[in-house]
Amino acid sequence: MDPIRVLLADDHALFREGLASIIAAQPDMTIVGEAGDGLEALVKARELKPDLILMDVTMPGCDGLEATRQIKEALPDVVIVVLTVHSDEEKLFQAIKNGAQGYLLKSIRSQAMLDLIRGALRGEAAITPVLAGYMLEEFRRLSHAAPDGEAFPVETLTFREQDVLAQVAAGATDKEIAEALSISLHTVKSHMRNILSKLHVNNRYDAAKIARYKGLV
Repeated sequence: MDPIRVLLADDHALFREGLASIIAAQPDMTIVGEAGDGLEALVKARELKPDLILMDVTMPGCDGLEATRQIKEALPDVVIVVLTVHSDEEKLFQAIKNGAQGYLLKSIRSQAMLDLIRGALRGEAAITPVLAGYMLEEFRRLSHAAPDGEAFPVETLTFREQDVLAQVAAGATDKEIAEALSISLHTVKSHMRNILSKLHVNNRYDAAKIARYKGLV
């Protein structure tokens, strides 16, 4: 049986070296390439067609979440497992939405990581119990949402607030929204306060979720 072909994408060379040593020591795996940012990961994925990509989130230029989305569009059979220091829910859900088969924290022990990425290659979710708990809680929240959308009064937003919310749902930062809509950063923040108040939510992640539910993006 051919070894599992692995591509590593991380902007820290020292971390890549350590990860490469762990992978190379596995009899059923081989390193076929390394990338220092998301764009390089996309280029090398298309060139090398690996079975598995271990993807960092925060990288210069194109980050790991966007790289995951683009790679899965180009190569849907490639299994991508995010390996990151970020434990926040928004990045976890965005990674899964973009096509990642797993989301692991860099604090994980090497053997646990290897077990989980082998599971990902079998079609299992490579997610640690704590992060799985986040996903269960999200499922519970969604299951209590009003099916007719009455709990999500998007129609109370002004057209400009809907524009801002659509940008948020697409993953844009406040600065990027300001540039895209040609408004000041202060105005963006003011719109965000109004949006959160009108939608009765506490953070931009929940607001973005409503935008996607209502079809704004």
